[in-house]
Amino acid sequence: MEYQQLRKKYTEFIYHSFTIKTEENNICITYDMEIKGLASFRPTFTVPYPKESTVMDTELFRTAVFSLGMVELISYWKITCAPRVTVECGSLDEYQIQWWKKLYFNGLGEFFYKNKISTSMEAFMDLHSTGKEIEGAVCAQTYTGNLIPVGGGKDSFVTLHLLEPYRRENCAFIINHIISAVNAAHAGGYEEGKDLLLTERTLDPMMLELNKQGYLNGHTPFSAMAAFASYLTAIVWQKKYITLSNEASANESTIKGSNVNHQYSKTFAFEQDFNNYAKRYLTDDIHYFSLLRPLSELQIAGIFTKLKKYLPVFRSCNVGQKKGEWCGHCAKCLFVCIMMSAYLSQQDVIAIFGRDMLNDPEMRQLFQQLSGILDDKPFECVGTRDEVNTAICMSIRSMKEHSIGLPLLYQEYQKSKYYTFYRDRSVDMLAYNEENDLPKEYADIVKKELRNNA
Repeated sequence: MEYQQLRKKYTEFIYHSFTIKTEENNICITYDMEIKGLASFRPTFTVPYPKESTVMDTELFRTAVFSLGMVELISYWKITCAPRVTVECGSLDEYQIQWWKKLYFNGLGEFFYKNKISTSMEAFMDLHSTGKEIEGAVCAQTYTGNLIPVGGGKDSFVTLHLLEPYRRENCAFIINHIISAVNAAHAGGYEEGKDLLLTERTLDPMMLELNKQGYLNGHTPFSAMAAFASYLTAIVWQKKYITLSNEASANESTIKGSNVNHQYSKTFAFEQDFNNYAKRYLTDDIHYFSLLRPLSELQIAGIFTKLKKYLPVFRSCNVGQKKGEWCGHCAKCLFVCIMMSAYLSQQDVIAIFGRDMLNDPEMRQLFQQLSGILDDKPFECVGTRDEVNTAICMSIRSMKEHSIGLPLLYQEYQKSKYYTFYRDRSVDMLAYNEENDLPKEYADIVKKELRNNA
């Protein structure tokens, strides 16, 4: 269906309310949202809580719940892109209105691009509120330790490894029971009922039905939703730090010469914006930062490949994450394969993925997109073109030094201008990107790890 026609037919999106109740050991949150004249939606979020907690009655917790709803609404708003968004269950000042519009607009960059929607920050949405300010009791509690959002990939394992000195004060955090993430947490020693917090997010099935009917669909800023969900969880479990595993590579745009970035809500710019918002409207007692922000994907891969016990366990594939496997055919699988090949033998790499991707001609287009031979990167969470080319050339050099024949895609790559440019490049394991928000004690841990791996 066409963007402008939908906006004319469905002129208003309403965020009506949220409800909070407890069931057994869980806090259950339900949101009430509506595309006026089309459908209502009731997405939910469930988080476990300590029995002695009374945090549900506090203004801080209720404001965090409201804020999670503000980021959830974008998944439903995008169905028709209604020009007017009315927030009935809270009050937004001008700073908040501009903050949320910036997140929505940049976080929907891929959605706008793929749906061929041409719009602007000013024109795409009129956001306003009609509700009262959130009320509740004062939240008088102290915060310690780390809440660690865990996926199944190498980044999560490196973060879990680096934070082992704080193990007793840490909790692992997962949204929905993704097998690869749960396996990663278990491998790191975290257990349900103790220090592994499994939360549940449900989408309203009506959204999926409308997608089938041809209404607008596409990528939304999942990591922004995860930011507010983890913040809410940190309040409940009194964790001082939300310690992410986003690296410097997330800052690179997906489409050359544009600001379209599949990973916008993993960027340092969003990290800074989020902390500014949280300290202004929530609390300055909780700090949200990425432990791996100073590092490149290649440095992280270099650290990870020495953590041998995790090599059989890690999974980064979004296609196979629910089954805890590598699909072996997507851009993410190929990207991780290239990173691993810079440090491991071809035999070891094939053993990890279960197939020889670098000898598969059907992977050629993805390979050329990742390396920059073709202009646009795949819409996936992958590293920079510079890192990919450096990893390829590190691998080629190693194979030649050991008189090992090159796989097909590397043979073809040798004929490109990129090989000429990158052929002598290697990773600098001591490099440290100062564009980060690490507390000093955490920066010291990362720098020590780099020295140990140099």
